[in-house]
Amino acid sequence: MPSTTVKERQQAALRTPTDLGANATRDIAGALTGLLADMFALYLKTKNFHWHVSGPHFRDYHLMLDEQGEQIFATTDDIAERARKVGGTTLRSIGQIHRTQRLADNDADFVTAEDMLAELLEDNKRMITFLREVHDVCDEFNDVATASLIENWIDEAERRVWFLYEATRTHR
Repeated sequence: MPSTTVKERQQAALRTPTDLGANATRDIAGALTGLLADMFALYLKTKNFHWHVSGPHFRDYHLMLDEQGEQIFATTDDIAERARKVGGTTLRSIGQIHRTQRLADNDADFVTAEDMLAELLEDNKRMITFLREVHDVCDEFNDVATASLIENWIDEAERRVWFLYEATRTHR
């Protein structure tokens, strides 16, 4: 009987049974992990802007960003758990999020409310693109369960885009 290393035993302990196959596990879990990093980045930026918004529309923007932040955060657990369900692993640290995320942080001391909403609008539009890319990976391996979840997350992101767009439009 061949001996296994501690690392091999640990990796085996984290393998969740799946019928998707090794390539599907690798590609889907990897795509979900990238998506999760971006979702955390979007969440923190949304909360940052929620905490620091100011101006004549403070209450409306503050409440909208709080609602959007809660929705974004709610998806993080589902994304991570889905990566585990398909047999993979996912994020383990803030450092890994930073190394993996594609959405840019905003560390500015002051951002106008209009610029906050415009930046979040663009980030949510990019998130839709990322979601569609992960959906394509799922389609490649016939992972209908993950694809179905992603379809709901796309719908949620499209709603956020709609609200941010309407809040930034100039009505004349």
